[in-house]
Amino acid sequence: MKSESARTNLAIFWISLLGLYLELLLIRWIGTEIRIFAYLQNTVLVVCFLGLGIGLFTSRRTISAQRGLLALVILATVLAVPLSRGALAQTSHYLSVLGEINIWRAGMADTGTDVVLGLIVGLLLTFALMVLILEPFIPIGRLLGRLLDEHPRPIVAYSINVVGSLAGIWLFAGLSRLSQPPVAWFILLVLLVLPFLLACRPREWLALLLLASTVPLVYVPQLTSPAAKTVWSPYQKLELFSLDEPRTDGSPAPVFLVQVNNVGYQEILDFGASERDSEDRGQSDPRPRLTRYDVPPLLHPAPARVLVVGSGTGNDVEGLLRHGAEHVTAVDIDPEILSMGETFHPQKPYDSERVETVNTDARSFFARTNESYDLIVFGLLDSHTTTSLTNARLDHYVYTKESFTRVKNLLNEGGVLTVTFVALRPFIADRLAVELREVFEEEPLAFNLETYSDGVYSVLFVAGDVETARTRVSSEPELGILREISAGRPLKPSYTTPPATDDWPYLYLDHPRIPLLFVLLAGLLGLLVFYAERTLDLPPTMNPRRWDRDAWHFFCLGAAFLLLEVQNISKASVVLGNTWLVNAVIITGVLAMVLIANAIVIRWPRIPVAPVFGVLIATVLALYFVDLARFAFMDPIPKAVLVGGLTTLPMVFSGIVFARAFAVATHKDHALGANLLGALLGAILQSLSFLIGIKALLLVVAAFYVAAMLTRPGAERLEAREIEAVRA
Repeated sequence: MKSESARTNLAIFWISLLGLYLELLLIRWIGTEIRIFAYLQNTVLVVCFLGLGIGLFTSRRTISAQRGLLALVILATVLAVPLSRGALAQTSHYLSVLGEINIWRAGMADTGTDVVLGLIVGLLLTFALMVLILEPFIPIGRLLGRLLDEHPRPIVAYSINVVGSLAGIWLFAGLSRLSQPPVAWFILLVLLVLPFLLACRPREWLALLLLASTVPLVYVPQLTSPAAKTVWSPYQKLELFSLDEPRTDGSPAPVFLVQVNNVGYQEILDFGASERDSEDRGQSDPRPRLTRYDVPPLLHPAPARVLVVGSGTGNDVEGLLRHGAEHVTAVDIDPEILSMGETFHPQKPYDSERVETVNTDARSFFARTNESYDLIVFGLLDSHTTTSLTNARLDHYVYTKESFTRVKNLLNEGGVLTVTFVALRPFIADRLAVELREVFEEEPLAFNLETYSDGVYSVLFVAGDVETARTRVSSEPELGILREISAGRPLKPSYTTPPATDDWPYLYLDHPRIPLLFVLLAGLLGLLVFYAERTLDLPPTMNPRRWDRDAWHFFCLGAAFLLLEVQNISKASVVLGNTWLVNAVIITGVLAMVLIANAIVIRWPRIPVAPVFGVLIATVLALYFVDLARFAFMDPIPKAVLVGGLTTLPMVFSGIVFARAFAVATHKDHALGANLLGALLGAILQSLSFLIGIKALLLVVAAFYVAAMLTRPGAERLEAREIEAVRA
C-alpha cells in the first residue's frame, strides 16, 4: 500500500513539473520566434491555463497524449520550415498595424482597409497558434486531476503539486541561465514525458514517435542558421552575423551585427586606431569620424568616473575610453551580450583595466550602488521582451520618474546625464523629456540624431548640468554635428505626454488605456472556448452558469492569487531588480508561502476561516498604502527578506483559505480546474493596470477575496468532513 502511495505521489510531482516546464518552454520559444508574443506573453500563459483547466474538468475522460503531441509536432514543423516559419513570423507585422505594440520593424498600413485586413490575418494566425498551444495541456490536466481526486490526503497531494511546479520553474530557469537552446529544452521534455508513455497499457507507440520527432524538428533552425554564433541567453535569442562593409567616409565600420529575437539589435563597430591605441604604439593616428558614442564624454569637461547602463557589446564603453574616462562602470542585464562584446569587439573595451562590468538590471544597480559619477550614460536599453507573468517590459522601470530621481542623486556636482533612445513614436521622446524636466527642474537639451555614422536613428537628451553641456555643444569643435542638427532638424518636445512612473511604467503606451489589441485577443480566447466545446464535448460542469458555490469560491481565489503574484513581481522589479533570478525567486517565495499555509492547516485543522479572510483582505489593502521603494537603499539580504516577506504575506492567508476548502471539495479536479480558470481571468484582468496603474490592482484583488468569502462552502460541509479530510 505504501509503495502504491509513493508511486501516486511521484506521479503528481512529475506531472506538475511537466506542466510548468512545458508552459515556460512555450512562453519562451513562441515569444522568441514570433516576436510580438515576446510582448504579449500573457496570450500564451492564458491558453496554457485554459488547457489545464479543460483537462481538470474532463479528468474522467480518456487520457491520450497523441493529440497533444501531434499539436507540438505541427508547431515544431511550421517553425522549422523556412517558408512556414516566415509566414507565421508575419503575425508580428499584422498585429502591430494598430501601432499599439511598439516593436522594431512593426507592420505599416496606409489605409483603414490595410489595418483591418492585417488584423484579420494576424488574428487568424494567432488563433491557429492558440489551438496548437491548448492541446498538449489537456492530457496533462486530465492526469493531474485524476491523481488529485483519488488521493486520500488532498492537502498532501496539493502540496506535492506545488513542489512539482517549483521544480519545473527552476528546471527551466536553470536551462535558461546556462544559455541552452530549444533543442536542449525539448530533449528534456522528451525525458519528462517518456515515463508516462512507457507506463501506458497498451503502449502508445505513435505518441512515442511523435514525441521523439520534436527534437530534430526543433534543431533544424539552429542547424541551418547563417549566424556565426547563436546563443539563447536567459532573456532572448542572440545571433551574431559577420559584416564586411568597408569605411568610405572615415566612420567606424560595422564588423558584426547582433540580432535579438530575429531582428537587428546592435552593431559591433571597429573604431580603428583610437587615441588610446595610438598612445600605446607611440603613433599619432587621426581620430576616426565622430559617432554617437563619442558624444556623451564630450558633453562634460572631464568625465573621470562614468556609469553606462545598457552597455551592450561595448561601443559606448569604447567611446568613453578613447576620450579619457578614468573609470567606466558598464552595466547590462544580459550576460551573453556582455560575453559577445568581450569576445568579438575589435578594440576589446571590456578588457581594459579602467572598465568594471556588472551583469544586473540597471534599476537594481541604481538602488544598491554607493558610488557617484561625473557622467551617466543611458545606452540603447530598448527591450524585446516582457517580464514573467506581467505586462511590463524589461526596460520599463528604468525609464520612470522614480528611476531618474535616483540617477540624479548619483551624479556628482556638475555631473551630466545623457539618454539615447530609439523613439519610434513621437510621444515616447516627449515622455522622456517630461520626466527629465520634472526630475531635474529644467528642460533637458534635446537632439534629433539622424543616421550619420552607425546605422541607428535615435534621440538624445542631456540633463544635469545643462548649462555646462550647452557651452560644450557651442564651443567643442567635434560637437559641430549637434549644432547642425539643432539648426536644421530641431527636436522640440511638447511636454504634454503623461510621465511613466513605478505605478504606471508603460513607456510605450501613449496614455492610460487598455490597448484594443488586448481586447481582441481576449475575444480570441472566447473563440477558443467555443472551439473546445465543439471538438472536446466539454461537460456541463465546466459551464460557469452551472457552477455551485464551491466552483465560484475556487474561481475567485484563483483570480485573486494570479493578480497578487503579478503585484509581487512588479514590486520586486522596482526594489530588487528585474532579472530572471529575481523573478524566479519571487515566484518561489509565493509558492513556498502556499506550502507553509498547507502545513499550518494540517497542524491546526480547526483554525477559523472567517478571521483568516479578514486578515487576508486587511493585509492586501494595507499593501496598497506601503511604498516598497523606500526600502531600495537597504543592504541586499535584509532588503530581499523584508520586501519578499511583505509582498508574499497575503499568500499565507490565501493558502490557508484554499487548503481548508480544497480538503472538503467533492471533486478535487473540478476545484483545481475552477481555480485555474480564475487564474486565467486574473491574467487577462492585469491589463487593467494599463488604465488604473499597478497598485490599484490590489483593490481588484481585495474584491475577489471578498467574493471568495461570500461564496465559501457552507458551514455544514466544513464541520462534518473537514477534520477527517485534513488529518487523513
